[in-house]
Amino acid sequence: MHDDPTPQIQVTVAAPADEVWRALRDRTRVRQWHGWDAPELDAEIDSIYFGDIEEDAEKRTLTANGGDRFAVEADGDGARVVLTRAPLSGDPAWDVYYDEITEGWTTFLHQLRFAVERASGARRRTLLFTGHDRADVLDRLGLKAVAELAPGSRYTASAEGRDLAGEVWFRSAHQLGVTVDAWGEGLLVVTGLPGPGTAGTPMLLLSTFDLSEEAFADLDRQWSEDGAGAAE
Repeated sequence: MHDDPTPQIQVTVAAPADEVWRALRDRTRVRQWHGWDAPELDAEIDSIYFGDIEEDAEKRTLTANGGDRFAVEADGDGARVVLTRAPLSGDPAWDVYYDEITEGWTTFLHQLRFAVERASGARRRTLLFTGHDRADVLDRLGLKAVAELAPGSRYTASAEGRDLAGEVWFRSAHQLGVTVDAWGEGLLVVTGLPGPGTAGTPMLLLSTFDLSEEAFADLDRQWSEDGAGAAE
């Protein structure tokens, strides 16, 4: 379990604060970065961002359903998104998932940044694969050395007949995000990596934007057949 009673996640976005705020308050825009393709996605978005919430549009703050608080602050020509987790509830059955949820927010905020900076207005589709081994997933993807590069660095990787190239998008204690040129505007996030503290569930999230149905189906089939894990 984490040591900080209310951990914070901060992501800087190269876009005006008002534009980033709209990415939190417009359902269509939220759908560009929150979660992954699933039948319950729209209901989840409605519950978290438009249900029992507290909003101050002038200050650009939002306390989502569940108590996590978003603040969008101007940062030079860009914006900084600060998410402050709600404290533990005191219910062990719920609190056991606290760190897992924190890791999920880390993924989603970096997906928000990508959507705003690189794919605004595009239709996002995200594949989710689970069940891979956290100890060797970077080796299997050819990304072990890439994980040591600074964000913004170009990379190429090849493993198991799969070639990847793009830019290191982010690196956190338990996650690696890289852009993938071959998917157009594409983002691959690897979660659950070994590191200090609680790593969360190992997952691969493959986000594409305005990819054709045929290309998306091919991507799904390739990664499923290559043993990326179980598709959700």
